[in-house]
Amino acid sequence: MGRSFASRVSHPKLKWVVLVFWLVLAAASAPLAGGLTDEQDNEISSWLPGDAESTLALEQQTDLGSDPDIITTVLVYERPEGLTPADLAAVVENAEVFGQLAEVDGDVLGPIPAEDGQAAQLVVPLNVGPDGWVAIAPLVDGMRAEARDGPDGLEVYVTGPGGFAADSSDAFAGIDGTLLYAALGVVILILLFTYRSPVLWILPIFSAVVALFCAQALIYLLARYADLTVNAQSASILTVLVIGAGTDYALLLVARYREELRLHADRHEAMTEAVHRTGPAVLASGSTVILGMLCLIAATMNSTRGLGPVAAIGVGVSLAVLMTLLPALLVICGRWVFWPVRPALGSPEPTATGLWARVGSAVRPRPRVVWIVTSAALLVACLGVFTLNAKGLSQAESFRGTPESVVGQEVAARHFPAAAGDPLYVLTSAGTAEEVASAVAANDGIGSTADPLIIGDTALIEATLADPADSQAAYDSVDALRSELDDVGDGEALVGGNTAINLDVQTASQRDNRVIIPLIMAVVLLVLGVLLRAVVAPLILVATVVLSYGAALGLSALIFDWTIDVDSTDSAFPLFVFVFLVALGIDYNIFLMTRVREEASDHGTRRAALVGLAATGGVITSAGLVLAATFAVLATLPLTFVTQLGIAVALGVLLDTIVVRSVLVTALTLDVGRWMWWPSTLTHRPDEPEPASGVGAEGARVPVPRANADAVQDVRPGN
Repeated sequence: MGRSFASRVSHPKLKWVVLVFWLVLAAASAPLAGGLTDEQDNEISSWLPGDAESTLALEQQTDLGSDPDIITTVLVYERPEGLTPADLAAVVENAEVFGQLAEVDGDVLGPIPAEDGQAAQLVVPLNVGPDGWVAIAPLVDGMRAEARDGPDGLEVYVTGPGGFAADSSDAFAGIDGTLLYAALGVVILILLFTYRSPVLWILPIFSAVVALFCAQALIYLLARYADLTVNAQSASILTVLVIGAGTDYALLLVARYREELRLHADRHEAMTEAVHRTGPAVLASGSTVILGMLCLIAATMNSTRGLGPVAAIGVGVSLAVLMTLLPALLVICGRWVFWPVRPALGSPEPTATGLWARVGSAVRPRPRVVWIVTSAALLVACLGVFTLNAKGLSQAESFRGTPESVVGQEVAARHFPAAAGDPLYVLTSAGTAEEVASAVAANDGIGSTADPLIIGDTALIEATLADPADSQAAYDSVDALRSELDDVGDGEALVGGNTAINLDVQTASQRDNRVIIPLIMAVVLLVLGVLLRAVVAPLILVATVVLSYGAALGLSALIFDWTIDVDSTDSAFPLFVFVFLVALGIDYNIFLMTRVREEASDHGTRRAALVGLAATGGVITSAGLVLAATFAVLATLPLTFVTQLGIAVALGVLLDTIVVRSVLVTALTLDVGRWMWWPSTLTHRPDEPEPASGVGAEGARVPVPRANADAVQDVRPGN
């Protein structure tokens, strides 16, 4: 960032203007941020690929008068020794009671007895309107309580789409507050350990919370007035991303500010220099994340496409707050905020002989051996990718633990061979209805079909699958049925329903993986090229982060199998992990390599590599721990996909900060030397002789007091 901007945010008078501006904006944003939950769109259409066959079928169902807000809910009654007449009477009574509910849209089907006489089913079509995600849980709770008020020993389970929707709603209940408090808790602990100050941590946390409120308020306005799609998943990730990324930027700024306080008597000058020096790295880092997230707009999945702008806005607001409000707060507070270890003018820079300086000394003698061995170890970890089954999670696998809807599905499968309550819907023209209905009934994967419902020029055929609705056999049946219907009638029949939707989601996610991952790599490569003004360094850095990504996926696949006993994952999992690891993981390489480039102009590349590692090692490690901890918070949620995402991103960030950035990138820089900057003029800058001790950080700027008019006044207590 330019020095003029840096001087404004830390100006003795303008700093108060900056503070007041953000305080007023935060106060105005808080009520709007609280309304974001009400603007979330968790209906099926907010997750589906827009042009998929199941989506088109859903639209046609709506045109026919079939309300897409209807959620079929299945109640399963079981007595292993056989249902009694009193049991059946209770089921009949439930059917009558549920049929009178205001939310029931259509006829209650049942009781449907099982052939073994041990179970019966009710199928209840519930219409809870566009707010179904919120309303379904209390409605299902009431139905469950009514159904269980029957004969002793009669077990009742609520399952089907309505049961799963209610359990998902319960899983997300209070998620925003839980994630916020958990993320803040782990970040505060890490900052206390990093700063070793009982006060300093308050300023980055306060700034991050202001950024979160402002980002949520802006997203709320866009969701309400500009049709931005926000669902529970993207809102949850927003909280983690803003707290994690915002604290990362704060750590880098505070570390450089503390370094500059040892060189400047005037804290305002120190902050000007800190913002000026860290600005390009933070701006490039934030821009990389923002552009990477915006690449998600190219996704066909509505949920993935909606996450892009939400995450980009969050990072952009974090960037603005942390590079303006935080500098103002730091200079307002003065040096005392670092108590008990205040950076005094002229005091030695501790990173010169710290842990990362010693790591650099260990890598320096044999850099080629180090990077080859490290790369080989990461490649071995990548082998675990072959055990990762990213073909989608079944409904039972979607939850950690066994909620009632999962148990109910298992009970229903024992007594009812067909996927009752979760049908396929085939839509075709009225003139081909009978021909298409016959073809559907003849398919081996179909258990039964109903007579075509003809409205105007369109016909709707309801079919029940012979296999569980979320099984691979059911997906294969949908594929086969679609292929067969291409040659029947006018060939324009559409197959919809939940099974078709899940299949289309898998197909769209796999397409998005193939398209968006290369797109993000190209964007990251371009940003690094502009920032470092080189070709070789960006190529090497992107390669190291991709290697880290593969290792994180491979290790995660093993961890999933060992810890949560699930060897499958969502089809979008590889893309989401790539987005967060590459877009965020490249941050640490940006922080390191911008410092190396800064020092290389004075000392040559090899010496600069050691200086850069020593100077940035501590802050980057702390930043990595913060980001890993905030994403690890996702693992506390009872949903498998979010848990897996939290584990994989946390693991990948730790690999980036501890292994890739400190060991692999440093070793490669030492080995490649000045050719890292090809074709820039730094390629021609010869290296200085390395110090005999090998510590390497002695090349950094030596803290020499710089006299100025207010030096005496500025170093008094409180400055």
